[in-house]
Amino acid sequence: MLKSKTFLKKTRAGGVMKIVREHYLRDDIGCGAPGCAACGGAHEGPALEPQPQDPASSLCPQPHYLLPDTNVLLHQIVSAWRPGTWASVASSLRLPGSLETYVEQEQGENANDRNDRAIRVAAKWYNEHLKKMSADNQLQVIFITNDRKNKEKAIEEGIPAFTCEEYVKSLTANPELIDRLACLSEEGNEIESGKIIFSEHLPLSKLQQGIKSGTYLQGTFRASRENYLEATVWIHGDNEENKEIILQGLKHLNRAIHEDIVAVELLPKSQWVAPSSVVLHDEGQNEEDVEKEEERERMLKTAVSEKMLKPTGRVVGIIKRNWRPYCGMLSKSDIKESRRHLFTPADKRIPRIRIETRQASTLEGRRIIVAIDGWPRNSRYPNGHFVRNLGDVGEKETETEVLLLEHDVPHQPFSQAVLSFLPKMPWSITEKDMKNREDLRHLCICSVDPPGCTDIDDALHCRELENGNLEVGVHIADVSHFIRPGNALDQESARRGTTVYLCEKRIDMVPELLSSNLCSLKCDVDRLAFSCIWEMNHNAEILKTKFTKSVINSKASLTYAEAQLRIDSANMNDDITTSLRGLNKLAKILKKRRIEKGALTLSSPEVRFHMDSETHDPIDLQTKELRETNSMVEEFMLLANISVAKKIHEEFSEHALLRKHPAPPPSNYEILVKAARSRNLEIKTDTAKSLAESLDRAESPTFPYLNTLLRILATRCMMQAVYFCSGMDNDFHHYGLASPIYTHFTSPIRRYADVIVHRLLAVAIGADCTYPELTDKHKLADICKNLNFRHKMAQYAQRASVAFHTQLFFKSKGIVSEEAYILFVRKNAIVVLIPKYGLEGTVFFEEKDKPNPQLIYDDEIPSLKIEDTVFHVFDKVKVKIMLDSSNLQHQKIRMSLVEPQIPGISIPTDTSNMDLNGPKKKKMKLGK
Repeated sequence: MLKSKTFLKKTRAGGVMKIVREHYLRDDIGCGAPGCAACGGAHEGPALEPQPQDPASSLCPQPHYLLPDTNVLLHQIVSAWRPGTWASVASSLRLPGSLETYVEQEQGENANDRNDRAIRVAAKWYNEHLKKMSADNQLQVIFITNDRKNKEKAIEEGIPAFTCEEYVKSLTANPELIDRLACLSEEGNEIESGKIIFSEHLPLSKLQQGIKSGTYLQGTFRASRENYLEATVWIHGDNEENKEIILQGLKHLNRAIHEDIVAVELLPKSQWVAPSSVVLHDEGQNEEDVEKEEERERMLKTAVSEKMLKPTGRVVGIIKRNWRPYCGMLSKSDIKESRRHLFTPADKRIPRIRIETRQASTLEGRRIIVAIDGWPRNSRYPNGHFVRNLGDVGEKETETEVLLLEHDVPHQPFSQAVLSFLPKMPWSITEKDMKNREDLRHLCICSVDPPGCTDIDDALHCRELENGNLEVGVHIADVSHFIRPGNALDQESARRGTTVYLCEKRIDMVPELLSSNLCSLKCDVDRLAFSCIWEMNHNAEILKTKFTKSVINSKASLTYAEAQLRIDSANMNDDITTSLRGLNKLAKILKKRRIEKGALTLSSPEVRFHMDSETHDPIDLQTKELRETNSMVEEFMLLANISVAKKIHEEFSEHALLRKHPAPPPSNYEILVKAARSRNLEIKTDTAKSLAESLDRAESPTFPYLNTLLRILATRCMMQAVYFCSGMDNDFHHYGLASPIYTHFTSPIRRYADVIVHRLLAVAIGADCTYPELTDKHKLADICKNLNFRHKMAQYAQRASVAFHTQLFFKSKGIVSEEAYILFVRKNAIVVLIPKYGLEGTVFFEEKDKPNPQLIYDDEIPSLKIEDTVFHVFDKVKVKIMLDSSNLQHQKIRMSLVEPQIPGISIPTDTSNMDLNGPKKKKMKLGK
């Protein structure tokens, strides 16, 4: 049946437009209850249970279905949080769109009231309809709403209705569900003291007016990991003058939480501050201890030169909350029988959260998930509720789950819908697959990868041509052949964005059948590839470039070490070894040429764990050794990426997916320039080339490790490289590679960006057909945004995995003493790097319950004077390394100074009697 409504609307030009709204009402939609006589058993979508299980509700003892209103779902959905929850809720809500339940908006009725009435009409219809199905008329629908007026009207209309809290509290068999109830308002559960701590947030309408007029600035709130009383707000838009605003002190942070979109008011210049060098961790103050916070805030204020001052502001309102469920641990209250406790998130940028739970004894010492409900003005911490128990702290499975959840890494098993698009086994290359594809199986192609690599993306070959030139080929797994645009496999790969490599685990972007089998360029099997082939002279100058889809058969799968042995061995002269030597010779020329153009050679200590074959615990920790073959593979991957970038941009000037690396702002280099100056060295940073040349010159015969330290520090100054759509940006330059254009083509098994680039290149050479989304620059920009986020989170997850396994290593190793170099000096600490382990940590000089030494910090040099000893960046020290388990929530590698000896600060060389766990309640400030 068709219902329509017609009305007239005046246009901007002064004309009149007729608008017709039509509603098509069906009478063939079933109720969803199997075996319903009235519907004939017909239903669409997921069916209701034939006989609902008895939930043991004291309010509703008879069998029943629940019909929650929209606000209950929105507010409580996180309490049952699992990845994909939204999808399951959306697919299970099937209210009948029939004549009996259709509701038109009445005159004078607002949209919310109309929606409330529609849900009541549906609830009433269900109750009357189910009576026809149930023989004893006991089965009914219970309406769940937290809206008082809506509940009252439902009861007046004869509909059984309860609030979410009333219903959950009636479930006598599941009392633990009460812990999962969300607070109903921002001001809910206010603490009894009632003292106002924070200023009121302005309403959204005033914030929008203020932003429009320039009174307020809008940006993303980014809390500090090192100082819980400091944050920055990255301003949105083109405000170059005040791109980043500093916030200091609880009242100026004003209840904003990391990643919230906030409105800030810029303070007068007389109140601007410099970024603090103090390391401060929240030690769980009582609600009454706000005065102590003010004392700590005074520590942040230091006399600094005017040029060090930065634009400073305060949060005046929240535009958009970006809360998520948080992993962490319960800090059980000292008050016996108390149900109110503090939850400490694993992420130090998130404040502690106050929750109520009856399961404190069970949850103590376990990793749990908690959701925030609101943050009242008179509460030191936000309110929240318990969501889920993850497992015991310190267990590998639990900690891995925590780091994946905390970094939003999609890690669920691939769904059947996704797996249904995989090729049927046994798979082989067909005649159809060979269309638009060259047969290169005769070439002597090999792959060179880290040991244990099963997802082999790339392979190489080099041979001499009859004309005396060289033919060099980079052959990349043809993943886009197996992942077709728009299907479930493609959508899931796009969502994941990247493969995530943890110390003992790999979270694949694509199912294992593709990543480790059909796409992996293993030796001695035929594989589909996308090849980039150059004709070069012996000076590595490109004479011709060809792109083609291909079939290859790799002759060897080598590790970097095995390839290096072949190149270096005088006894090996087979085709594979000859090919590798040719590649290595050309790679050296290519690298030299890149560096001459201004490409940077930076450094970042990477570690490799050696695992016990039975326990899988780390038994050794070493920095990764880099060989010539690492550089050889890298050079040809870079060359292929640049060649492909040029090609796809020529063909799709507005729709090419490219990768750029922005030049850092001059302020980023301050720490590097100062550190070099302290060693009487000059670092020039006006261009990438001048930086590269400065770093090459910055050497000390008496201190050979100095150059590595400078390159590590230079790496910290860099901006993040990002994906972008060529039609949405003008700056394509890749600063680190000194290349005017760049993309990612060489790793499609583990990067979705490369899959898109393969599709663009295939269309460019006529090997595949296009599709609408491929040439929609706005959709491509959205893909890039997700890829940038996923790539960043993958890096953080990998670092967290290394940190956890480092803890496991030192847990078994005990206390060790090692040489270290200072990377940074802070007001109350030094950050050191231990070359042997590639490990970074913080040595603190102030500890709770200990007399503080005399500290003099100079930001200009920079230096830190402790008693009569002065520490500078790059100074060599000796530290003790140990695992500190005194704080279960944040077990950390703790470092203490051994040399130079400072009375009362340095620890004795013999530490065999040290108690690493300390008193049970002792809180220790720990480094990164």
